[in-house]
Formats: sequence, structure tokens, C-alpha cells
Amino acid sequence: MTIRILCFSDLHRDQEAAKRLVELADQADLVLGAGDFANRHEGLADTLDILQSITRPTVLVPGNGETADELREATANWQSAIVLHGEGCEIELHNSTIPVWGVGGGIPVTPFGAWSYDFDEDQATEMLAGCPEGAILITHSPALDTVDHDSAGKIRGSQSIRDAILAKKPRFAVCGHIHSDWERQVTLGATPILNAGPRGVLVDVPE
Repeated sequence: MTIRILCFSDLHRDQEAAKRLVELADQADLVLGAGDFANRHEGLADTLDILQSITRPTVLVPGNGETADELREATANWQSAIVLHGEGCEIELHNSTIPVWGVGGGIPVTPFGAWSYDFDEDQATEMLAGCPEGAILITHSPALDTVDHDSAGKIRGSQSIRDAILAKKPRFAVCGHIHSDWERQVTLGATPILNAGPRGVLVDVPE
């Protein structure tokens, strides 16, 4: 058996993208949103007010453009959604329990300044430590040298996320953050990693 997952990231207030995701969600068992719904903490409701009509189980992490608390407040009325940041949950699908672990924010610290919701590698290591083996991992930032190449070709990902994937062997990992690698998928160890992007990507993952 497989689970069909709708993955997306980096909406940045794009309402048309949010409407398309609502339509795509009908084809999915699980929805994963890998952060950056807002722009510099503004306009969080622009997309979340649309997305909250999704009734499939949904797991979200904050990007570097919104905090975990801001995201939780903005999704308070979205009954099927849960926000994770340095924590996990269990999703019941097809009579089985799927562990999901989430860590948001920019990792490592971005060059964008004080507004960016960022964490250093040591903080990220702590937030990733509890991830169960074989879970689904959702982060805003990508693992180092995977789907993290910026427009100049420089790698921008996180060593701590890379280390966690190699150690915990998640069955699937989804991220965003680096726009130039949207919709690109690679494998690290045995784990497929997707940089989702705002259009939404449907992926089949083994239960």
C-alpha cells in the first residue's frame, strides 16, 4: 500500500496557487505544507483562509517568513491541520499509523536579517533529535547538498537536516525554501527528498 501525499511550499501570499492546492488535495490522503505562507510576517491569512477548506489530514511547518506561533494562530479554525516545529504527530491512514516529524524556519541562519525566523545548526539538531526512524520528515529548509542549489548554483541547505535524514532514514522528506530547486527530487541514503514549491506535487510513498 502507498499513501498519496500532496506537498507544497513557499506560497508567499499567492492566492491562485492556494486555490489550485485545494483542488489537488481531493486526490491526496495527506497534505504537507513546508512553510513560507507569508511574506516577512505579513499576509499569512491570504492563503491560509483559502487552504483551510482542505479536509484531508494536513501537516504544516513555519517557513522563515512566519513564526510557529503565528502559523498556529492563523490555522486555529482549520480543523484538519496541525502545525509542527521541533515535534511530531501520528496520522491515521488506511488503518495504519504514520509518524510525521516537522521542523520549520530557516536553517542555517539566513542572510536576510532580523525579520527572518531562523535557527542555527545546533538548535536544529536538538529539534530533529526526536524524529522517529522511518517517519515522514517535513522541514522548511532542505538538507545540505540535495535540493538546495540557489540560482547561482551555491548549496544553501542544512547539515543538521542532512545528518538527521542519514541517521533516522525517514521514508520521505519534503522541504522548500530554495526557490530555484522547486519540484526537484533526489535521494539521500534511502530517503526520497522533494523541494515542493507552490504548484503542489503529488507523491506516492510506501506506508
